[in-house]
Amino acid sequence: MQYNIPENVGIHPAQLLKYYQLLEDNHLSTHAVYIARGNDIISFAHWKPFHRNFLHRMYSVSKSFVSIAIGFCRQDGLLDLDDPISRYFPKEMENQQDANMQAQTIRHMLMMSTARGAQNWFTVRSDDRVQTYFDNTNPSRPSGTLFEYDSSGSFVLGALVERLTGRKFMDYLREKLFDTIGVSKEAYCLECPGGHSWGDSGVMCTSEDMLRMVRFVANGGSWDGKQLLDPEYVRLASTKQIDNNLHGVPGWDTQGYGYQIWIGYDDSFFFNGMGCQFGLYMPKKDLLLVYNGDNQGKTQAMNVILNGFMDLIYKTAADSPIEPCPALRHQLRCRENAMALMADRGDMTSPMLEKINGKTFVLEKNPMGIRECTITIPDDGLGSFCYTNEQGEKCLYFGMGENVFSYFPHTGYSAKVGSVFVPGHMYKCAASAAWYSPYQLHLKIQIIDDYFGTLNILFGFREDGRVSIQMVKVAEDFLHTYNGWADGTLR
Repeated sequence: MQYNIPENVGIHPAQLLKYYQLLEDNHLSTHAVYIARGNDIISFAHWKPFHRNFLHRMYSVSKSFVSIAIGFCRQDGLLDLDDPISRYFPKEMENQQDANMQAQTIRHMLMMSTARGAQNWFTVRSDDRVQTYFDNTNPSRPSGTLFEYDSSGSFVLGALVERLTGRKFMDYLREKLFDTIGVSKEAYCLECPGGHSWGDSGVMCTSEDMLRMVRFVANGGSWDGKQLLDPEYVRLASTKQIDNNLHGVPGWDTQGYGYQIWIGYDDSFFFNGMGCQFGLYMPKKDLLLVYNGDNQGKTQAMNVILNGFMDLIYKTAADSPIEPCPALRHQLRCRENAMALMADRGDMTSPMLEKINGKTFVLEKNPMGIRECTITIPDDGLGSFCYTNEQGEKCLYFGMGENVFSYFPHTGYSAKVGSVFVPGHMYKCAASAAWYSPYQLHLKIQIIDDYFGTLNILFGFREDGRVSIQMVKVAEDFLHTYNGWADGTLR
């Protein structure tokens, strides 16, 4: 892929500026955006501290990578899509007597039409997630009949690739595809207990890597004129194979599903990760969008990102080059280079600050196990939230209206193997704060590591020295002890 100016491919720089402004106006936690038409990248930006070589957690975009690996396994004669999955996992199936599970095919798993719904493996805490999948005793139905999102089934498809090839599925894709299309050498996948790749959620790669993977699918499995993967498999993977609109409500995520790839409006398809990791291709105008961020819990984020792209870029794209706009293009480049991770918005001070600044609050028994805490906000705006919990004394540093980058002080979170907690391990974070009212201070912590998540802490102060604290976390398998209410008084 190559770089070009937007006017040369019919895109007005003003529309790109409007799109970036839309993302900022909606206070999204955006990390990177790439926009391309055909093979031409016309705009890209990284929100500091993210950068071009950052290996971003792709969450369920990983499933689309697994689908492509399954396609290569089929092409190599290692499997047939209509084979029952039980054929490849006979030992794991020994205790599984359910006829629907025994008949479930690889194709059905690709379509998210499995016999049993997804399992929460963070709850199960299994040492062998593959075996756990086949030991599932939940009620079943004939596979291939209905759509139900099943991450655990996607994980097993990744394990199938590794069983058939004898390699990590990312190493298999490296040989078959990555080196040819220019996926970075550093791309890899986190693992699960038992040594399996975390194929449904753990791919780590750059935003441009994802762009190249989307372009490869958009090309029908070819690159630079060379057909690498069976075009019929790619066509099936990226077009509607099953309906997924259970409630009859229109939306980007209810237009159908292919093989581990979502179907969108106007014959588009997209890779889709849970924090708003999107790889969207709109074929009618040959437009691609890669968006990486962490907007878990923000229910309208998908519509803002994808509808905004459709309305501002897709619908306004001309069929031929447009008049050069050097001034606006310069403004666009300056904007791209100035992006920074969102920080809390609100007032920078409050009349209450003098009464609570540097003071210690003693808390009543609470779900977080925090016994006491102190908030300090000096004149330079570099604040600290210090507290004592079961791990001891902790301090988190934040900026007023701007991020401070450090480590979230809680230790013992997972590292390269999901759900396996590592003593002493901490996650990088960005922390900022603002006064939402004269009596309410809000603290926003964004985890920006191999794992993403957000912790919102709202302090409500009273003139009589009492405080109420609400903590709400949005994270997959951590921050569990930072969720709930606490009340306290000034010491």
